[in-house]
Amino acid sequence: MRTAFPDALVEGYEPLIPVMTNQANDRHVLAAAVRGGAEIIMTNNIKDFPDAALSPFDITAVTADDSLLDQLELHPAVTRACFIAMVQARTRPPVVPAELLPRFGVIAPKFAHELGRTL
Repeated sequence: MRTAFPDALVEGYEPLIPVMTNQANDRHVLAAAVRGGAEIIMTNNIKDFPDAALSPFDITAVTADDSLLDQLELHPAVTRACFIAMVQARTRPPVVPAELLPRFGVIAPKFAHELGRTL
């Protein structure tokens, strides 16, 4: 992650961990989000980030599925183009959209369904 998203690195969040009220093993995630000024935590583990723990910091937890659906709704052409670029980048072995779409469906089933309807 440091290589792909160097700006995502947050330091100095550790003192905030004890005051977080979400699931204990994920408090470091919320503390880093608060320290980094995040508005969203993207996770498929929504139950560990209840609204009561997030709302004091104006942070929302969203699933990858919902986030991708939002992108498809807001920027359909760009989202489709990104998916097609991913398909075209797969050369060993090459794939077609219909082969890659079910893989997205494992993590983001609603997105995969809606994207499939638009391809």
